[in-house]
Amino acid sequence: MSGKFITLEGIDGAGKSTQLDTVQRWLEIRGVVVKRTREPGGTVLAEALRPLLLNMSMSPLSEALLVFAGRHDHVTQVIEPALARGEWVLSDRFVDASFAYQGGGRGLSQDILKTLETWVCAGFQPDLTLWFDLDPDIAAQRLARGRQEGDRFEREERTFFERVRAGYEARSHMPRVCRMDAATDPKILAEQVENVLRQAFPSLAGGA
Repeated sequence: MSGKFITLEGIDGAGKSTQLDTVQRWLEIRGVVVKRTREPGGTVLAEALRPLLLNMSMSPLSEALLVFAGRHDHVTQVIEPALARGEWVLSDRFVDASFAYQGGGRGLSQDILKTLETWVCAGFQPDLTLWFDLDPDIAAQRLARGRQEGDRFEREERTFFERVRAGYEARSHMPRVCRMDAATDPKILAEQVENVLRQAFPSLAGGA
């Protein structure tokens, strides 16, 4: 079986990391070789850019350019080679995050983002995107319980995350995107994620 590309999206506090574990476990039980990665990050170059993006103040355009620079390296050096080897790639965020954060959150032009997407992704898209939708207030409460101080994105005002959420909502019409209610109990949510995987990849559904 050829490799597939699955992305998980949502604001911090939505529980993506927990559900990444769910997806990875579900696939590996069925004999799938999984490559797990993240954005910003995933390569030496992109990981070097990550602290700048998370901690240094910059314009929305500079932010987007750095994100897409790292993404180009991520796609060409990690994602596409893994898929060519028949591995399944799981990424904590991908291009939808740019439309949500730099587009919705920062107000950067959709035309600019679409141009960058065309240059960097050249039509390359995930096979499945799980969007973990969560009220920003609930996300903030979860983060407050687990961390003392977040990065510059996590320190943004609630209105910023409302715009980010709207940015994700605007992308959710795509057939590859499946909205998940991230306010659901994690165990129940994991069961729902597994059901989505069964429907999306029926050739694996008969596994253990």
